[in-house]
Amino acid sequence: MGYVYLALAIILEVLGSSLIKVSDGFTKIIPTSIMLIAYVTCFYFLSLTLKTIPLGIAYAIWGGLGIVLTAIISVVIFKQNLDLPAILGIALIVSGVFIMNFFSKTNAH
Repeated sequence: MGYVYLALAIILEVLGSSLIKVSDGFTKIIPTSIMLIAYVTCFYFLSLTLKTIPLGIAYAIWGGLGIVLTAIISVVIFKQNLDLPAILGIALIVSGVFIMNFFSKTNAH
């Protein structure tokens, strides 16, 4: 169940991050309100995740996938471009999450 909670936390974090842009500097009340709800709920699910998955592993997955998904949304929805250094940096983050998840002895599997 920990990975289900983690997936929900990631989705809500990406939603909240995307709504920061839509909120236009917190001047639009609806996107700002949804963003706040998304973040609070995200951290609730992340806290449930930590009952079964070690903090370092959970946070690496949460942060890494959050970065990747937010970058994809920035390209697809907001039509922003990623240059080669950004893509390489994201690839290194994904590689680090993979290494931690599959080779670390602190993994909860």
